Amino acid sequence: MPNISTRGKNMPASPIRKLVPYAEAAKKRGIKVYHLNIGQPDIKTPAVAWQAIKNMKMEVLAYSHTAGNESYRKKLLQYYKGVGIDIDIDNLVVTTGGSEALYFSLFSCLDAGDEVIIAEPFYANYNGFSNAGNINVKAVTASIENGFALPPINEFEQAITPKTKAILICNPSNPTGYLYTKEELYALRDIAIKHNLFLIADEVYREFTYDDQQHFSILNIEGLEENAIVIDSVSKRYSACGARIGSVVCRNTEVMEAIIKFAQARLSPPSLAQVAAEAMVDVEASYFNSVLQEYTQRRNTLVNGLRAIEGVVCPKPGGAFYATVQLPIDNSDKFCQWLLEKFNDNNETIMLAPATGFYATEDKGTQEVRIAYVLNETDLKRSIEILKKALVSYALL
Repeated sequence: MPNISTRGKNMPASPIRKLVPYAEAAKKRGIKVYHLNIGQPDIKTPAVAWQAIKNMKMEVLAYSHTAGNESYRKKLLQYYKGVGIDIDIDNLVVTTGGSEALYFSLFSCLDAGDEVIIAEPFYANYNGFSNAGNINVKAVTASIENGFALPPINEFEQAITPKTKAILICNPSNPTGYLYTKEELYALRDIAIKHNLFLIADEVYREFTYDDQQHFSILNIEGLEENAIVIDSVSKRYSACGARIGSVVCRNTEVMEAIIKFAQARLSPPSLAQVAAEAMVDVEASYFNSVLQEYTQRRNTLVNGLRAIEGVVCPKPGGAFYATVQLPIDNSDKFCQWLLEKFNDNNETIMLAPATGFYATEDKGTQEVRIAYVLNETDLKRSIEILKKALVSYALL
């Protein structure tokens, strides 16, 4: 039998999706599974998206422009201006989801053997795409003790080698929900300029910030005009994950020329979904206000409920809709699988994402899980109740 590639063998499994077979098996046994493992919002996609598709007068489902439909890109300029970011149409490329924007950015800026510094825990696909490109991840570890704030800047400095080409952050963070301060971002700017590095920021959750805190984009940091690259997506903003529409934004002409070449190789982003995404730019502010109110309540329900369980440590997220939580367990991978294979409470259980997959450093995250609070409040409360009972049963094993 032919051998698969070393790249294929070394590609890490997603901590978010690798337990899906166990969840499917549980459902076949009649167990209801509450999905806290994946950031799939249950908020309705804005009606204007469906209306735009319904009203389309497209007789041929053709390729779009490689960089995305011009009408959508012009609309995106309006969106970015509305959130305080002034760019030109040549500064953005529409992508097939934020994942492709990440892939284009990493492959345009780093060669095989180069290094990217990432604060861990981080979104698992950062590791996956880096691995696929033979790019080495240098992790700087954030601590649950201070809510996963940016690690000391001197640790970034110490991690830099002649092979280091970029620093990658997620703001607000998936998987921790941490919202970086302006001071932290300026500290990263100084490092990026001093060492001539790209600063890549995944800002797909910019609309989800709590407690009157404001998101600050790296595109608005002076001095970073040639260094800053932003990954973006409509997936979470409009609860449209299946649209697979994202964008990469950068003022560096050379970077954008490289990204266009990668975009040409994949031909074009989805045509139908761009029609929906373009329409959603006009969504009223009241939509975001109600969504933010809902997620604020869910966050508070989750944090308060988890903190009431003995041995559980749960920082209060400042943004996004995730929390990385420490549990009184020995191994998060084993525990999360056990929840689906062996445990149920009245034929109900929960699916969590083991945090080991969000770290590059071996043996990190073994007592942590990521929880996505994307369920309605009733289901969220029930999930917390199930977790509490599960921890008691697991401790008796």
